[in-house]
This record gives sequence, structure tokens and C-alpha cells, in this order.
Amino acid sequence: MTEELDPLIHATSRLRIMTTLASIDDGASLSFAKLSDLLGMTAGNLSVHLTKLEQAGYVTIEKTFEGRKPATYAAITPAGRKAFDGYLAALKALLAPVQGAEADF
Repeated sequence: MTEELDPLIHATSRLRIMTTLASIDDGASLSFAKLSDLLGMTAGNLSVHLTKLEQAGYVTIEKTFEGRKPATYAAITPAGRKAFDGYLAALKALLAPVQGAEADF
């Protein structure tokens, strides 16, 4: 069999987070509020999953202030992008036999 799917990314919520962050330009970030809104996740749930991804080095979390209000931003790291690309490659390899079989129908 091919490479295993990264279990850290494979969890549904973290896969959605990584997919969203990987879709923006390198070096760009999304506000916590925007990410929560895009994904329809509660602040608590998003926070837990972002922390796991940050601990793995897949995302960075930047806390700052906009005026007097705290603001949090998340961005994918180069290591996170590499892990996500590897995850996608492993998923495609896993699905390749199924996609080939569809042509036989």
C-alpha cells in the first residue's frame, strides 16, 4: 500500500481547516473569526483543532490587537503545506484503483 494518511490531518475538522488555509496564498492568514464563519465551527471547537495543528507545526497562530480589541490569525506553515500535499497524494493513491475501476463500468 502507499503512504498512510496523516491521522492529524485526517480528522474531519482539521482536514477542513487545513484545506481552507492551504487555499490561500503562502504567507497569508485568516482571522479566527473568518475561519470560524467559513467552517461553521464554534470558537471552542476551532480553538482545540488549531492548537493541535499548531503543536504539530502545521499552522501558526498569531495573537495581536486591532485597536483595543484582541485579534487572532491562523496561517499554514511550510511544514503544514508539505504535510497537506503529502496527505492529498496519499489520498489520491488510495483512490486510484477505485477511479480506474469506474472506467470499467
